[in-house]
Amino acid sequence: MKFDGVLFFPVTPFTPEGTVDVELLKEHIGSRLPFGPGGVFPACGTGEFHSLSIDEVRTVVTAAVEVVAGKVPVVAGAGGPLGHAIAAARVAEEAGADALLVLPPYLVTGPTDGLVAYIEAVADASSLPVIVYHRGNAKFTAASVARLAANPKVVGFKDGLGDVGLAQEIVSAVRATGREDFAFFNGLLTAELTQGAYRGLGIPLYSSAAFAMAPEIATAYYDAYMAGDEDRRNALLEGFYAPLVRLRDQTPGFGVSLIKAGLRLGGLPVGPVRPPLVDPSEDQLVQLKSILAKGYELAGR
Repeated sequence: MKFDGVLFFPVTPFTPEGTVDVELLKEHIGSRLPFGPGGVFPACGTGEFHSLSIDEVRTVVTAAVEVVAGKVPVVAGAGGPLGHAIAAARVAEEAGADALLVLPPYLVTGPTDGLVAYIEAVADASSLPVIVYHRGNAKFTAASVARLAANPKVVGFKDGLGDVGLAQEIVSAVRATGREDFAFFNGLLTAELTQGAYRGLGIPLYSSAAFAMAPEIATAYYDAYMAGDEDRRNALLEGFYAPLVRLRDQTPGFGVSLIKAGLRLGGLPVGPVRPPLVDPSEDQLVQLKSILAKGYELAGR
């Protein structure tokens, strides 16, 4: 499976009654496709997978597959309690997804052997290939990822931990297995801020929540990144991404909340986040509006 471009993690819009707004979700995804994302990842972290029922996962993934229409890979989220993860894998396959991003299990922290078994159980639940998400209570070792890479259904690794030494060991261990089709992603929050370092580790791909909110800015960064235009890339980092991260870090969960708020500021009424996440205050919205304005200026939009 090949990814070529910014990895797009759409939000899940909710109606005033709290249900998934399918038509708005289709509009959200469809409006970003002209910016050339390398893949679409519905019902994942930015899409509030933690708050979605299995029926809602099916609804979200079905809508994404319909809009994307085979233009790029659609990778659906699966994770949490093992039963929920297996059910999510099955409905994603039924909906026509191309692969799964396996998010961490719920609550408990198991040994590495248990994490490997968790990934294998989700992989066995459908015919879809899976990408491992290294984050939170799903912390893998280099040896465990190499072990998983022996399974041809495991096709990628997304690092959301930020331990660059361990990430380097994992990249090296997978390369030593001979796998040439294995994809590596930087999955840290606001990954653009760290992608310069991750590229040096042999992790060229990254997820972009900002793409969901402001594809013009995210694409300007990606173009500078790919062209090696460090002056422009650093200007976007200093003028947009660094202030966005400072605002994000004011409140837990703002990695998602700010993206939905930015979409609302841009005229797409995607609704609020679900608990336990919270929406920004009025003062924080003013800050976000200013940060976005600067980002659009730097992007030349």
